[in-house]
Amino acid sequence: MELKHEIPYRHLPIADLPEADRSLVEFSRQACGTSYSPYSGFRVGAAARLDDGTILTASNQESEVFPSGMCAERILLYKFQSDFAGRTITAVAVSARQNDAPTLREVYPCGGCAQVFVDTEKRQGAPIRLILCGAESCTVVDTARRLLPFTFEL
Repeated sequence: MELKHEIPYRHLPIADLPEADRSLVEFSRQACGTSYSPYSGFRVGAAARLDDGTILTASNQESEVFPSGMCAERILLYKFQSDFAGRTITAVAVSARQNDAPTLREVYPCGGCAQVFVDTEKRQGAPIRLILCGAESCTVVDTARRLLPFTFEL
């Protein structure tokens, strides 16, 4: 039997996002500035809005001891889990820069980050809306689980 899995999402200009989401995108873009990425030159910034309005940011960090670097998304989620127990992430924006310019294409989480997003949703008991940004447009997914339909679970 062959089955089909569809992933609902929206693709739109960043300018068409509500003000609060455009602000979150700007925080993610600013977070790219704290990236340590001398090897790839690919700077990723992530910003989360918590249920009380608090904004957290993080950026990717590379290491000369490959593959010991870490993605911006996982750094953000681990910071949240460590320092904001009992809170809920409502939305995350992710942006990237290459050669000091925003990437034209939207940036999407790797499989490891998608899994940690799903784990975080499970822990907090609520979905996380993802705003995955390029220079002018974004992909909006209403829950991280949609990125990884065959997630690992214990």
